[in-house]
Amino acid sequence: MLRSKYFLPILKENSIHSSVISHNLMLKAGMIRQHASGIYNWLPLGLKVLDNITKIIRSNLDKAGFIELLMPCVQNGDLWKESGRFDVYGQEMLKFKDRHNHDLLFGPTNEEVITDIVRNNIQSYKELPKIFYQIQWKFRDEIRPRFGVMRAREFLMKDAYSVDLDNENAIKTYNKVFETYMQIFRELNLKVIPLSAENGPIGGKLSHEFHVLAKTGESTLYYDKKFDNDNSNDLIYDAQLWQGVYAVTEDKYDKDQCPLQSDEIKIAKGIEVGHIFNFADRYSKTFNASVNDVQGKVVNLHMGSYGIGVSRVLAAFIEAYHDGIIWPENIAPFKVSIICLNIKDKKCYDLSTEIYQKLIETGIEETLDDTSDRPGAKFAVHDLIGSPLQVIIGSKKAKNNIVDLKSRANNKVEEMTSDMVICQLMNSLNVL
Repeated sequence: MLRSKYFLPILKENSIHSSVISHNLMLKAGMIRQHASGIYNWLPLGLKVLDNITKIIRSNLDKAGFIELLMPCVQNGDLWKESGRFDVYGQEMLKFKDRHNHDLLFGPTNEEVITDIVRNNIQSYKELPKIFYQIQWKFRDEIRPRFGVMRAREFLMKDAYSVDLDNENAIKTYNKVFETYMQIFRELNLKVIPLSAENGPIGGKLSHEFHVLAKTGESTLYYDKKFDNDNSNDLIYDAQLWQGVYAVTEDKYDKDQCPLQSDEIKIAKGIEVGHIFNFADRYSKTFNASVNDVQGKVVNLHMGSYGIGVSRVLAAFIEAYHDGIIWPENIAPFKVSIICLNIKDKKCYDLSTEIYQKLIETGIEETLDDTSDRPGAKFAVHDLIGSPLQVIIGSKKAKNNIVDLKSRANNKVEEMTSDMVICQLMNSLNVL
């Protein structure tokens, strides 16, 4: 993509409306623009990152046997009346009536809808287990939306719903989802802490939240200090091992009942990026979602729900790992920024476009800065948008087909020929 042809409205100054680093940098980098309170336009750069995060989530869920569907954003109010949540969910739920005076709502979550689908379409225990998922926009009318897309009213969410015959199998599914989540976050280059949490308005008695550690996090976490060590990964990524570990959200913390000594417990701030629930027959019993088991006995299905805040993941990543923005290769909007320092110098420009065309042929996502901006301004822009690799072409070195390859992660710069840089990029980005 040629920068001169792209839509990248960079802001030079910090926004007076942003109070956290992710909101400020997303505005400056031209990723988002506010449309209304807690509602954002996702501009091309931000949408590319959002799509890349979505691809990683979808790939892992499909690999684990989840089944994708798509439920409506606008839901039938009668289903929520049937579950008993229509009048008790709270003012976060946006309700309205259609022209026939029928109650509708903009879905904050989909337990009612999926249970209705299940009760009308699953007839036998032989069809179980099932885990359905969707990636869909949600709306919750936050009383005080803030921190940009970290606490927005409209947000992109991956929500999944499991259906099992009994509690034993439902717990197995819960643990499977837990481990799939940890794999997703590992691929997203996010270290998360899973913590035992309250079920809240979803219902049930088993729940875990997944938090990215960040000073700007709104949640207070209490967990065993051992999980700050690099060698904690084997324990963190095994759901059954994790069950015996002390790690709880603020709502579940009780100083008198905490099994850890004061020097063993870590208190930290976190950003919630995922939440999973097992709610047994909370909805199936109410909706009469049942099947005959192997003995022919009618039993209520056991279910769970599992969410990842896709748009929040993006902001959480910036909060946890920022120097400007440094994206990992698999979620970066552009893998490579080609920076032509002097477009008026024919050799410099020709070499830049030659590298640009070769990268297009390899399928590597890149952007060529072919603007007339000063070198310092170009460096600032590309450091801001977070391309993990930069190919820098200046007039003096271009005469000898020499370029600089810069790694954004460590700011290391290597000098090499233009042919070598293509090979190096393909190796770095695992392009065959």
